[in-house]
Amino acid sequence: MNKTAVYALLLALMVPLLSYFIIKKLSDKAINMPPRYHADSVIEKTVDGKLQSDTIWHQLPEISMINHMGQKVGWQDMMKDSTGKIIVADFFFTRCPTICPALTKNMKWLQETLKKSEKVGDRTADYVQFLSFSIDPERDSVPELKKWADRFQVNSANWWLLTGNKKEIYDLSLNEMKLSLVDGEGVDTSFIHTDRFVLIDRDRIIRGYYHGLDTTSLAKLSRDIVLLSLEKDKKRKSFFAGKLELIAVVFLLTLVALGVFLFILRKTRK
Repeated sequence: MNKTAVYALLLALMVPLLSYFIIKKLSDKAINMPPRYHADSVIEKTVDGKLQSDTIWHQLPEISMINHMGQKVGWQDMMKDSTGKIIVADFFFTRCPTICPALTKNMKWLQETLKKSEKVGDRTADYVQFLSFSIDPERDSVPELKKWADRFQVNSANWWLLTGNKKEIYDLSLNEMKLSLVDGEGVDTSFIHTDRFVLIDRDRIIRGYYHGLDTTSLAKLSRDIVLLSLEKDKKRKSFFAGKLELIAVVFLLTLVALGVFLFILRKTRK
């Protein structure tokens, strides 16, 4: 084997290795994922003599609602490939004369903006689910929600208008999604009326609050949804998960072994 071939072989082995470390370093710095909100607890433990903390984030509880198509639904009905979807939620009521129509229009804009990467066929973003909870469930029956959906041409493929038990809806908004704390404008606990859109990840952990009537905030929400769609699912580990560093070490050992082999080969020939 001549020197040119040896150098070519070494280069072929080194390029993938260097590329991996460069891309990993850049990606870790470049991608600023939406933060998690509302920690339930922090667990501290000692690993190899070092104190580490593990945050347990608040996870939204199970829900049981009726959508505008008359279907009883919960989180388990919002799955894609056995994993949860990214959720965008808001609160409205059909008799609202002020902000609710504008919120629904902006939610529709979001739904139409987010598309799958396919060039042809159904391009509905099936990795995200839009939920609009009625805060007036006693009057917002399924037929009333259906009228609202028809009025704004809601795409039911990944957007549901929901009604259900009033206590469950208010508890979800005030105590679980913490809208009474986040709104900052004094939410009336007897009648929630907020313009916030809530971003929830696949693990039902809140990742952001956005003003549903502000175009800049909506644009940020759109970007954050895409970022969350790229976030690794901890429950679905690939074959290479946690093994890339090991593969890198194997590459280096291979290079060392190749160098030793070539050195011995040249000595033998001499």
